[in-house]
Amino acid sequence: MAQNRTRKIVITAVLGAITILLGLTHWGFIPWFGGISLTIMHVPVIIGAILEGPVVGLGIGLIFGLFSMLQAAIAPTGVLDPLFVNPLLAVLPRLFIGPVAWLVWTGLKKWPVVGLIVSGIAGSLTNTVLVLGALGLFFGRTPLVTQVFGADVWKPLAGIAVTSGLPEAGVSAVITLLVVAAYRQFTVGKRKGSDLE
Repeated sequence: MAQNRTRKIVITAVLGAITILLGLTHWGFIPWFGGISLTIMHVPVIIGAILEGPVVGLGIGLIFGLFSMLQAAIAPTGVLDPLFVNPLLAVLPRLFIGPVAWLVWTGLKKWPVVGLIVSGIAGSLTNTVLVLGALGLFFGRTPLVTQVFGADVWKPLAGIAVTSGLPEAGVSAVITLLVVAAYRQFTVGKRKGSDLE
C-alpha cells in the first residue's frame, strides 16, 4: 500500500514537472495556422490519470493550473493572460482533465487502442471546453474580453474551440496512445508498444 502511494506521488511529481517543462521551454505549444498554437501541456495530465487513476490526474492538473496562473502573472505572453491569474480560469478547469480521461479509459479499457484514443480526445476537449466556458461565463462581459472578442463572446470562443480545440484533441489522442501503449506494452497493430506499423 505504501509502495503504491509512493509510486503515485512520484508519477504525479514527474509528469507535473514535464508539464512545467513543456510550458517553460514552449515545447508544449505546436505552431498552427493563423498564428495559433496548439497546446499539449494537458497531455501529461491525461497520461497520469490513465496510468495511475483520477487522484493522480487531479494532482497533475492542479500543478498544470497553478503553473498557468504563475506564468500569466510573471511572464504573460498573450493579451488575455491577465485573466489567467484568476484560479477560476487557470486552475479550476484543469482539475477535471484527469478524472474525465480516467472515466473514459475505465469504460473503454477492454479495447485499449480505442480507449486510449478516446481518453486523449476527452481529456483534451475537457480542457478546451471548460477553459473557454469559464472565460465566457466568468469574464465574458469584462472590458478586456469584449475588446478582444466583441460583445457576443460565445461565437468567437466557439470558433476557437473548433479551430484549436479539435486539432489539439487529435494530437492529444496520438501522443496518449503512443506513450501509454509503449509504457503498458499494449498491442497496437501487429506489434506491442507504440509501433503502429
